[in-house]
Formats: sequence, structure tokens, C-alpha cells
Amino acid sequence: MRNLSPHQKFWSFGQTIQGQFHFTPKESMYVWMSYYSPGKFSNHYLAIAKSVGTNPQQQDFIVHGTWRPRQISVGWKHYLKGAFDQESGWNLYGTAGFGLMVSKVENEFNIKPDTANYIYPAYPVNGNNSFRRLTFDLGLGFEYVLGSDIYLYSDVRTWVSASDAPASVYFHDTRNVPMPVIVSVGIRLLFGSGIE
Repeated sequence: MRNLSPHQKFWSFGQTIQGQFHFTPKESMYVWMSYYSPGKFSNHYLAIAKSVGTNPQQQDFIVHGTWRPRQISVGWKHYLKGAFDQESGWNLYGTAGFGLMVSKVENEFNIKPDTANYIYPAYPVNGNNSFRRLTFDLGLGFEYVLGSDIYLYSDVRTWVSASDAPASVYFHDTRNVPMPVIVSVGIRLLFGSGIE
């Protein structure tokens, strides 16, 4: 995963576990759960002195941020080429669905905040919490038949915020949260295909 949210860009590795329910050779429903390693990023900020007698008048500090994203999604998978049970060759498919992203978030200041003498930006705040976002999930993927109901797949997908949830004071920037590009590679095993 590469998150592209402004001032919150990070790389993260993860795993997706999914089940697919096939209604026709080209139409399927999916349910998946994804979880990722902590993504880390840092930004510089300025704290301004409350009094003209305070020296220095500005204090530069760094906020080290960490996100631990997880997501569940339910949606539709449509085969643009091929079918879920194709026995040779390759398939091309698209996915669309809705999900819930939950992320633990932590901010650590490189200096201890001196709130008695300095005014700090309203966000991000020091500490840890979590945030949630409803997401609209889009993807495009490719499958190659390895044989005997085993498929190698690779897809590219993204989550777009589908809710106007209040911005968290732990965000470094409130725009486009989340904004990931996810590249997945895996194996799909076909069980109990009964479609005729």
C-alpha cells in the first residue's frame, strides 16, 4: 500500500483475506478483510511564543506520525474477460464495493510540548487514538489459471472516502483521507463450484 494523503504519505505491507460467492460465470460478490503494517511519516511545524519576552519566539518541532490501517469491504466483482471458473488462459476483472477503514493513529513530538509558553497548531496533537472512514472501493485485476481450480491473481485498488466524518485532530492534513493505492498479488482457490 502507498498512501497518498497530503503530508501523510507512507508505504505499508499487508494481507487481504477474502471470500467470493459466484452467482454467474461473470458476476460474483466478495467480502474481504485487510490489515497492514504501521505506515510512518514526519512533518515540521512551528510553535509561536505566547509572550514577547519568551526566547526563542518560534520553536520548530517535528511530529512523527504512524497509521496502522485495517479495512473490511463488501462488493461486486465483474469479469470483463473470462469467468471465475475458466480452465485455461487469463481473466480480467473489475471490483466495486463499500468498506469501513479503521486506523490506529499515533503522533509523537520530537520535543515535549511546552503549552505554558507556546501556542501549538490545532492539529496534529500529541498522543494516540483511532479514526474510522466509510470507503468506496474500486479495483482492476488480472488472473492467470494455474490449473486444477488454482488461480494466480494481481490487482490494483483504492479506497475513496465515502463519508463526511469529522476530521481527527490527529491528522497532519485533513484532505483526502484515506487515499491509498494498493497492489496485491495472491492465489485464489476455487471450492464447490456448482454453476452449470
